[in-house]
Amino acid sequence: MAMSKKDDQNLQQVLAAIAAKDEPLRTIMQRVHDVIVATAPDLKARLWYGMPGYAAAASSPVLVFFRSDERLSLGLSEKVPFRPEGGDGGRLMPAAWYFDDVDAATERRIAEIVRSALD
Repeated sequence: MAMSKKDDQNLQQVLAAIAAKDEPLRTIMQRVHDVIVATAPDLKARLWYGMPGYAAAASSPVLVFFRSDERLSLGLSEKVPFRPEGGDGGRLMPAAWYFDDVDAATERRIAEIVRSALD
């Protein structure tokens, strides 16, 4: 299915925001974006509070986002169906992960997190 004009504009804004970052942050953020898009190609990218966010449709709530403040983080919005972690985590519901680089193991974990947001 072809991308709508609005979806394409939103995607271009996300890519421009990533491209505006200095290295090595730009490369890391591009990898995270690429993993999210490869894992869930139907999600629509858009800027959400100035950070890359991904939703089922341009008009629906963002489910997954990442940002770069002092550290990089990947997060799930409150619109994702959270489940308690269980075990030692008790009733805590994981919603954010911090990282400083992306390797193969981190890419796999990001993909798992994105898939969990779609369940």
